[in-house]
Amino acid sequence: MAQKDPIKIDEIEKKISSIKYGTVLITIHNDQITQIDATEKTRFLR
Repeated sequence: MAQKDPIKIDEIEKKISSIKYGTVLITIHNDQITQIDATEKTRFLR
């Protein structure tokens, strides 16, 4: 198991807390986080 990287964990937490609706996608390659994507959606109430 890979070591926890506080910089990457902090970045993931920032992405999660910055969006209200959407997704956070974490890409892992060879047991390492290589990419973090965040997609925010805008929802309109009727």
